[in-house]
Amino acid sequence: MGIINSIKETLSKAVFTPSTLLSGRGGLHMAQILLSLVTFLLSAFRGKGTHSYWNYAMFTWAFCPIMTLIITIIEMFKLDIILNLLCMDWPDFATGMAMSSTLMTVSVAITFVNFYACLKCFYSLIICLFAILAGVVYTLEVVKDKICDKKKGSYLAALPGFFKVLEAFVSCMIFVSLTGFRDKPALIICVIVYIIPFPILPLIIATNILKKLKTCLPFNLDRFVFIFLVISVVLYIFAAIVWPIFMFRNNPRPSDCPPSYCIWAIQFMVAFFTYVNLILFSIDLVFTLLGICGFKRT
Repeated sequence: MGIINSIKETLSKAVFTPSTLLSGRGGLHMAQILLSLVTFLLSAFRGKGTHSYWNYAMFTWAFCPIMTLIITIIEMFKLDIILNLLCMDWPDFATGMAMSSTLMTVSVAITFVNFYACLKCFYSLIICLFAILAGVVYTLEVVKDKICDKKKGSYLAALPGFFKVLEAFVSCMIFVSLTGFRDKPALIICVIVYIIPFPILPLIIATNILKKLKTCLPFNLDRFVFIFLVISVVLYIFAAIVWPIFMFRNNPRPSDCPPSYCIWAIQFMVAFFTYVNLILFSIDLVFTLLGICGFKRT
């Protein structure tokens, strides 16, 4: 009866509150949605780019405002109270999504400026401006949550969860940069190595966010994460050795490769992000072994 009464009391608090839109957080959400959608539409009218970075940018400018809109609607109807009671730590999820969106929008702004900005491309400069502004307003929300309001995350907005987000993000950057590997079996194996850990990362994140689901698992999730990290480190050590050797052997940087874009530079980015993810997985593993900075020791 105590649980039922608690649920009834929580449901009574779930009422429509449009005043949340007038708060500082609500204003930031509206700005994020507006700037991201304007950037998306401007880029769509510009026309499709020549490589997968454009697709990544378009996905970011669609995904981030949609998630922000969902979070805004949930908070406006006070449904976060119910979610917080039944299955998840809502403040941690909301702040974690703001951090993830900041990571995505800022990286997209840098990428778009690098590939498409030029002094004579006025339309592209406008897109770059809106892309930068979108990244700024998402960054402001993170600053507000973590520094001004001093919100402490339980997983997604804390180091253990954000490390998983970073690892998934860097994996995505590797995937959008992959090129020139189809005729080389060793590089195809590297692509398989990149693929293996990737789908497991969102499952780990989702399971840790949904606390009720975590308690229902027939195995110890923390032990599973430790094994996953060990395997991921081994896989990325393999890729960090094999990819540069088979990609860049007898393949020096062309003299006509511009600073902003050429195939060789994209191939180099794969190697660079491979080392970045190897470092992230290694730090994640060491912190897990030591049980420091909020990481659970197995």
